[in-house]
Amino acid sequence: MSSNEAYHKNVEPGAGGDGPGGSSASGSNGGASGSSHSNQLHHQQILNETTYLKPAAKQAYFSDEKVLIPEDDRTNMGFSFRKLWAFTGPGFLMSIAYLDPGNIESDLQSGAAAKYKILWVLLWATVLGLLMQRLAARLGVVTGLHLAEMCYRQYKRLPRWILWIMIEIAIIGSDMQEVIGTAIAIYLLSNKAVPLWGGVLITIVDTFTFLFLDKYGLRKLEFLFGFLITIMAVTFGYEYIVSAPNQVEVLEGMFVPWCSDCNSNVLLQAVGVVGAVIMPHNLYLHSALVKSRDIDRRQPKKVSEANFYFFIEASVALFVSFIINLFVVSVFAHGMYGKTNKDVLDICTDKSMYEDAKMSFVDHQNGTAIIDADLYKGGLFLGCTFGAVAMYIWGVGILAAGQSSTMTGTYAGQFSMEGFLNLQWPRWCRVLVTRCIAIIPTFCLAMFSKMDDLTNMNDILNAVMSLQLPFAAIPTIAFTSCAAIMGEFVNGLGNKIVSICLTIVVIGVNLYFVIVQVENMQIQGGLLALVCIFAILYILFNLYLVIHMAACMGNQRLMNSRWVQRFVLPSQNSFSIKNANSTYASTKRRSF
Repeated sequence: MSSNEAYHKNVEPGAGGDGPGGSSASGSNGGASGSSHSNQLHHQQILNETTYLKPAAKQAYFSDEKVLIPEDDRTNMGFSFRKLWAFTGPGFLMSIAYLDPGNIESDLQSGAAAKYKILWVLLWATVLGLLMQRLAARLGVVTGLHLAEMCYRQYKRLPRWILWIMIEIAIIGSDMQEVIGTAIAIYLLSNKAVPLWGGVLITIVDTFTFLFLDKYGLRKLEFLFGFLITIMAVTFGYEYIVSAPNQVEVLEGMFVPWCSDCNSNVLLQAVGVVGAVIMPHNLYLHSALVKSRDIDRRQPKKVSEANFYFFIEASVALFVSFIINLFVVSVFAHGMYGKTNKDVLDICTDKSMYEDAKMSFVDHQNGTAIIDADLYKGGLFLGCTFGAVAMYIWGVGILAAGQSSTMTGTYAGQFSMEGFLNLQWPRWCRVLVTRCIAIIPTFCLAMFSKMDDLTNMNDILNAVMSLQLPFAAIPTIAFTSCAAIMGEFVNGLGNKIVSICLTIVVIGVNLYFVIVQVENMQIQGGLLALVCIFAILYILFNLYLVIHMAACMGNQRLMNSRWVQRFVLPSQNSFSIKNANSTYASTKRRSF
């Protein structure tokens, strides 16, 4: 088989005409500068860069089957629930990242520290998350390539490797939060019979067990995730009902964007909520999950239909995740806000978990210190306040959150490796490597440290993942704003402005959170110098990505710059991007 035949064989239908890395079209393009000679040159550039991907049949999640979209012969058909059901699945898998143990802990901490005052931050962070997830899903639907695959085509080798490493760090950080949450849930549910380090080891076994579930079919796997989300909704909803928070205050906290008498600790909690909600690797995940539906990309109507139904599905999924997060914030806002360690110990008197509470809520200020909430203390508090049943139900909810996010994290890692490196490992091997990287430090903490050390690690991990956010947000905006990639589905001016402004705000907020965390660690000497060097390199790499994004958006000055052409834009993209408004967009419409 020739290299040209291999290229056309290995890119799934529609991918070749849906991105500059695979820009091919038969026929003329209306006499624009991109003639057949230009297309041949473009293909040769692609092959020289070895950008064709390995067979899609080896890819994860949708390798053996794709969900067929039902056809309806009736004319002027409006909204169809049958079609919505066919598109339902990827958005709910994506929403799992909004419900992982790190998010749940951030929720209870914000409720305990600020009561209902920053619920509006949670609401708007979820809305912003929906906007970014919509862009990621559109990229996958329109091009047939997910975000990591597009990065493989659009960035040169060194920045591509840096991006992959950063996303791997985000996945490992999220994995550590899932391990911690699962271990705490098992510790609670077993009534301390299984120690924390034992719970950490169990997460190795159960991860591999769940990996084999997708062998039973794509829709069954999606049903399993839906079931786990239902468990979280029921368990945390139960806590919400029994705690009975003030509904007027809840609504006021959601819709009044103000925080009176808020100190720096509350501000930090608000920043933490934003950082916990928007996960960088989740954009890579969602852009890949939408490929599980059988969409005819030769027809613009079918692509528009898929974008529409995926947006509705993602909206419903994130609304459900917001409600679950709202339950958690409200429960602890009502019960823990303003409480000291002594207050909780008084509640726990004569309760079966008093000895555990005595060890967890002890302080050196005669019990007068405000509670430093975490997943374990939250469970003890619920048990002392509403009975042991509430504590065990809380544990079940945390376990469901940990298990579901573990599986979606596995898929995100698989897509990342396949896309960035054009490499497929056996999934068990991929999971073993990432899970071991996450488990080794977590196991050491669980074995040799206190519960507080394990749970307080959540803040550090949130800071680490906040640093990775630009490496998902900037490429997403760049690619979906590039006419050479998206054709007629390119972001409009309004979309570009809104997405860029909101991303700048979120990244700025997250960087503030990271800076505060670094200051709290009181780093000095040589370590501080290393941190400063890393900060400079971090800023420079972000600037590199921004320059690439501006070029993708059509900035002529940058596109014509020899420096940008040599060091920023890969060779196979130079032609496509320069002619984005004529050659490629015209060709793309004809190829549909």
